[in-house]
Amino acid sequence: MLSIVKSMSLQGLEGFLVDVQVDVSAGMPNWEVVGLPDASVRESKERVRTAIKNSEYDFPSRRIVVNLAPANTKKEGSFFDLPIAVGLLMDFENVKWQNLEDTVFIGELSLNGSINKVNGILPMCIEARKLGIKRIILSTENAKEAAIVEGLNVIGAQNLREVVEYLNGNKDIKTTKSNIKEIINERPKYLSDFSEVKGQENVKRAIEIAAARGT
Repeated sequence: MLSIVKSMSLQGLEGFLVDVQVDVSAGMPNWEVVGLPDASVRESKERVRTAIKNSEYDFPSRRIVVNLAPANTKKEGSFFDLPIAVGLLMDFENVKWQNLEDTVFIGELSLNGSINKVNGILPMCIEARKLGIKRIILSTENAKEAAIVEGLNVIGAQNLREVVEYLNGNKDIKTTKSNIKEIINERPKYLSDFSEVKGQENVKRAIEIAAARGT
């Protein structure tokens, strides 16, 4: 059985869309992740397996192949834990089959099933909106940042079970709203600045020019 769940990744500072294709079939139990994954992506196998079990879902012994398309672009980071888990649970029939063409899943899973914050959410959300994505499901810790991008329905979830219950229509999660002015005002006030740095004049000058967008 094949399921396809959409996610996002980063190439430099630009986001790009990734199709997480999960195929589960009979045969010798094995799990392969293909599509130019780096070490952190390959390690997702054990995180996802354990998170599913600790979320009280069965994980049958099957042959599993996960393809991250486009296969000619290197994939880095732990963004794909959540979409891989959702794809598997669709194949295991724990998640109702539905149209997820306009939905993106991003998130790293802890072993207990909770969804961790990841970096780079803003450029990924900007690109997702450009590509016509309507809904993004991610960690509650990333939800405010993602909601800065207008035109996206941002769903923040605390753990994998909450995502499954939401997708199955058993739990209502309100769309996160964000005010960029409030976020800017939440920035911490630093008690120290460059006056605390002794020497390093050339380095400080370079940083000041860069901050002013000079050359």
